[in-house]
Amino acid sequence: VHKHSGDLHPDTADLIERVAQAVEQQGVEAWFSLQTEELLGKDAEHYEKVTDTLDVWFDSGVSHACVLEQREQLRSPADLYLEGSDQHRGWFQSSLMTSTAMYGRAPYREVLTHGFTVDAQGRKMSKSMGNVLQPQKVMKNLGADIIRLWVAGTDYRGEMNVSDEILKRTADAYRRIRNTTRYLLSNLHGFDPAQNLLAADEMLPLDRWAVDCAAKLQQEIVAAYNEYQFHLIYHKIQNFCINEMGGFYLDVTKDRQYTCQADSAARRSTQTAMYHIAEALLRWLSPILSFTADEAWRHLPGERSESVFLETWYEELFELTGDDVISAGQWRLIMAARSAVGKELELLRKEGGIGSSLDAEVTLYCDAELHAALAQLHDELRFVLITSQAKLLSDAPDDARDTELEGLKVMVTASQQPKCERCWHHVEDVGSDEAHPDLCGRCITNVDGEGEQRKYA
Repeated sequence: VHKHSGDLHPDTADLIERVAQAVEQQGVEAWFSLQTEELLGKDAEHYEKVTDTLDVWFDSGVSHACVLEQREQLRSPADLYLEGSDQHRGWFQSSLMTSTAMYGRAPYREVLTHGFTVDAQGRKMSKSMGNVLQPQKVMKNLGADIIRLWVAGTDYRGEMNVSDEILKRTADAYRRIRNTTRYLLSNLHGFDPAQNLLAADEMLPLDRWAVDCAAKLQQEIVAAYNEYQFHLIYHKIQNFCINEMGGFYLDVTKDRQYTCQADSAARRSTQTAMYHIAEALLRWLSPILSFTADEAWRHLPGERSESVFLETWYEELFELTGDDVISAGQWRLIMAARSAVGKELELLRKEGGIGSSLDAEVTLYCDAELHAALAQLHDELRFVLITSQAKLLSDAPDDARDTELEGLKVMVTASQQPKCERCWHHVEDVGSDEAHPDLCGRCITNVDGEGEQRKYA
């Protein structure tokens, strides 16, 4: 620069090229050993060589100008800068300073920082300590989606613990999600949405509730994605698969799927719900379990795009309305009652009184609120409890058993009725038809008649 004015030499561009060639041949020390006269000749007496060291973060710090500003397909400022927490004084800072100096604004709309990967005890990964986990080895043994799920399930705002045991638990969670997906797909066999999809108002209340759960969950998931709260997405989807789906809905609808006529409204109703849920679920999973979602996408029935990654959020979910005969709150009470009854059934099974829950008959004594909810199911309460008979009363005798649910007492007994060989329910009318001596009246209707009519579950 000029000794008095501080201006650059008029041939600066050429000088930079010459210095760059020298550095390429001799290393960075070439600049410091270079005499001014070698570059400027007689002009050397008017200029001085600057030996200040440029910030090492300058190159990456001006990437917003060198990358975003130079490419029409990109836009500036960037939507997001993503790096580790050590970059608060590094890339984030140098980018902010240079962009503010050049444009008077930040080069990014949002900044996301994450912690570092440590072992189960919170120690830094070190080869000398032998606690380093190789991603390639994990991918080979467990698959890439397990790593992706572990990353998504960890709160990245702090240090991220990882170990073989943590990855094993992640693999268990992955299997739950994958198995739920597989179950939904397997029960859509023979279902063509163009021909068999029911309108929302034609679906049974239980199926409408299942779609309602998915609709409300999707709102939470989209909000979590927008806020980069990936660990919330992981836990919400896992809980949905465990509780609402595996622990209740998929279990209750097995009887309807396997005993009702193939093209009956009762069976098509649950298939419609499963179709809606699968369509939404694969979209929720695709940013995290990318390989699993893309593989499952090819097996969903109906016309669709080539890949789930070409889709947006599913828009055909719906919520319950005030016109529904069973409200979302009443379904929560029904689920709680079913869980409480299930524990009493398990006690009877351990005592040797029954083999499965269908070997039992149960009488429920409820308070007014619970009674009102369970009464909405009428005779179909037994399908929800998965027992051969279910009675609903108010006044409990002295020998009724208390349950974990306040306001609910039960009496559980082994059924003395004959067992239907088709649906496994113990029903009085088994053998009433000579043509089908091993079937109950309901199954005979499904096999030889017009098929049973379900109204609620």
